[in-house]
Amino acid sequence: MNLSKVRLVTFDVTGTLLKLRTTPGQQYGEIGAMYGIVADNNILTRNWKGQYQKMAMEHPNYGLNSVGWEVWWKTIVKETFKSSKFRFDEEKLEKIACHLLEMYKTSACWQHCYGIPGILSYIRSKKIPMGIISNYDPRLHAILINTKLNHYFQFVLTSYEVGIEKPDKGIFDYAIQKSEISHLKPEECLHIGDSPSMDYVGARNAGWNAFLITENDQNSLKSKIPDLDPDHCFGSAYQLHISLLKKSGDKLATPEQELN
Repeated sequence: MNLSKVRLVTFDVTGTLLKLRTTPGQQYGEIGAMYGIVADNNILTRNWKGQYQKMAMEHPNYGLNSVGWEVWWKTIVKETFKSSKFRFDEEKLEKIACHLLEMYKTSACWQHCYGIPGILSYIRSKKIPMGIISNYDPRLHAILINTKLNHYFQFVLTSYEVGIEKPDKGIFDYAIQKSEISHLKPEECLHIGDSPSMDYVGARNAGWNAFLITENDQNSLKSKIPDLDPDHCFGSAYQLHISLLKKSGDKLATPEQELN
């Protein structure tokens, strides 16, 4: 599909617009060392994955209806270190957790995914409003400002603030309301993300169009999502951008044009 009939484009953030500069384990290890706590980064990464999954299951949507997002993340930080089997000072762990919560708002931790400035500039040149639909906590607003992406978007929806997580149809319906575009229909909306279940299937079930940005093999994806359209699956935002250009007959903008 091209963008001729699209009146709203929304993006996921983590893994779509932005990616981490390094693993959580390495980031945690570096900050821990600043406070005198030394741990193996590989072990921290493994522990982090387990703690993240545990908290997501026990306290969904970043602890919205229970502990709240700050305690949610602090618990992950502290338990990631504690699971390393070392004995740590609780006061130091609290300082590390606070430091990391603030640090993950900044571009020190995040960088643009390949091709993102180009495709955002292209969609904006088509005068199509853009928004964010992300399963994340309220820090996302600061993250987008600090990575210089906020100016592209008319609205930013986090699952924590809306109270609904993708792939629930409700958050896509809410995005239509938030856009304030007159008589906007689901079939006139396009969502772009990297999660087959949260982004692609979630958007399609809400009646939206969807593009999937993933490096995963299409055959393996097809086994999980039988109705996945190969023409809607791209290895990067750059590949998606090139595909849209070919279908519209437009030319690729120069880096200088993308900055304007």
